[in-house]
Amino acid sequence: MWPLIKLLPQRTHYHFVAFARLAATLSIIAVIATVIGFFYPGLNLGIDFKGGTVLELNTGAKAVDLGKVRTALTELNIGDVQVQTFGQPNDAIVRFQTPKGANPAQVVTQVKTAVSQALGTVTYARTDVVGPEVSSELKFSGAAALLIAIGLMLLYIWFRFELQFGLGAVVALFHDVTLSFGLILLLRLEFSLNLIAALLTIIGYSMNDTVVVFDRLRENRRKFKRMPLRELIDLSVNETLSRTVITGLTALLALSGLAIFGGESLRPLSIVLLFGIVIGTYSSIYVASPIILLWGVKADDEVAKPIGPQPARP
Repeated sequence: MWPLIKLLPQRTHYHFVAFARLAATLSIIAVIATVIGFFYPGLNLGIDFKGGTVLELNTGAKAVDLGKVRTALTELNIGDVQVQTFGQPNDAIVRFQTPKGANPAQVVTQVKTAVSQALGTVTYARTDVVGPEVSSELKFSGAAALLIAIGLMLLYIWFRFELQFGLGAVVALFHDVTLSFGLILLLRLEFSLNLIAALLTIIGYSMNDTVVVFDRLRENRRKFKRMPLRELIDLSVNETLSRTVITGLTALLALSGLAIFGGESLRPLSIVLLFGIVIGTYSSIYVASPIILLWGVKADDEVAKPIGPQPARP
């Protein structure tokens, strides 16, 4: 009875296409809700995109008194200040925006002095300062990175398969990125450069999974030229299902460990990646493949010829 994976069926015969309309309806509703969420309440932009300073501090053996820190920083009149603990009770993160016209280095010094007076001996593990000019550049660079990645994926699939395959893959990528933004909006995660990296990783994973399905679809199209496209898609998805499930579960296990033990700074990244892997697998089956069904594919490829025994070489 071991390994238990032997208990899983070697071949499956699920009718995925039969649920394509229901899945499309749910996806459209989720995408519309995400678009609305962009306007209200909007993204919770981090320091990377709105400018400001992040201090990560440790108070040693005693717990951080958040009330004292907030009171001390409020007296500095530096605007909105966020203070929260993470990991252990003696670890905390302080976020604040530098007032206009002020010297960021001087403000950081004032904040550290005020925190030390409130808490006593404090050590700082991280100090990040981002100015408004840099944050504007990061916004443009982040959006450009996502669009360029999706555009290059379209060209690759168009070159590797056909245009309709490329369009199906790109629609699936937009679907995955949009719903990942929806999760960020729903959980009010702080949108930072880490999440841009997560979205780019999701694009790569989703495209990899989609290419596997498309490649099997192309092979089966040559083998079964008279099989209806609906049945051909179901056959291709079922034949690649075990690979998809095993790969996805492996990634989910690794990311679960990162989400649990990675600390506060890596938790948003791991949460978005966990969601992205699940939604990327879903989109390969219920977004990319149904678009192929709607568009149709050419059926004029040569029938694949089985490879027979080769004559022995002298």
